[in-house]
Amino acid sequence: MEEKCTNVCQNHLTAVGDALYVIGGKWKLRIIIALKDGHNRFNDLQRTITGISAKVLSTELKDLEMNGFVKRTVHTGTPVIVEYELTGYSDTLHEVLSALGNWGTMHREKIRAER
Repeated sequence: MEEKCTNVCQNHLTAVGDALYVIGGKWKLRIIIALKDGHNRFNDLQRTITGISAKVLSTELKDLEMNGFVKRTVHTGTPVIVEYELTGYSDTLHEVLSALGNWGTMHREKIRAER
């Protein structure tokens, strides 16, 4: 017999889906962590985040800016300097990043221990 998801279950699925839509994927949280560590120029971010292409970094930064996590500032002059910084809204991810990092460390240790 097929069981339907309760309202609580459905609300949780929707909320998690919304969160993953905004911060999901391979790169967004890594970009936020790199920005939090003080890497705020495009090339610096690309060097720090191993494996990310310029095109993907550009797209992800635009998405993060659109969702209010990142502010982009262009300093005119020669050369033109573009800097990225986290907004106050990005602080709402602190507990998520901390928990995810702790879980990642625990999981890596578990996998190593099982080898």
